[in-house]
Amino acid sequence: MALIEGIFEPGLVVTTVDWVLNWSRKRSIFPMTFGIACCAIEMIATGAARFDIDRFGSGAFRATPRQADLMIVAGTVTFKMAERLRRLWEQMAEPRYVIAMGACAISGGPYHVHGYHVVKGVDQVVPVDVYVPGCPPRPEALLEGIMRLQDKISTHTIAKR
Repeated sequence: MALIEGIFEPGLVVTTVDWVLNWSRKRSIFPMTFGIACCAIEMIATGAARFDIDRFGSGAFRATPRQADLMIVAGTVTFKMAERLRRLWEQMAEPRYVIAMGACAISGGPYHVHGYHVVKGVDQVVPVDVYVPGCPPRPEALLEGIMRLQDKISTHTIAKR
């Protein structure tokens, strides 16, 4: 998309192009397998038959960052892991999105006060698009987070800023 992004003036009508690009992007979100702690069990359950993440076009979990455009940070991020998380995020293709899943990923969780080794929110490492609260959040909450991310993707435009 880098070939056509940012070359149109803001007053030019590009809604049809925007609509087609956003429609295809929001229905083909490929998450990266990045489960760190107990929230990963709920993320795995979301991909199972009972909750069926495939109906949102997000069922193909990728094992490499070069094939993924969504990072679901599910669990406690330590300072040692934060460096690797940032490196994986930088290897992902543009546009890339991040969902922070669970209390530990959002704010450090129960380790917030006394855990010197825990990052007090993954938003200090990578920019987060959607927060899914809970300890651990249910699979329905992750599906809701994916729907909120799809809403965010549908508002993207290729016009100049």
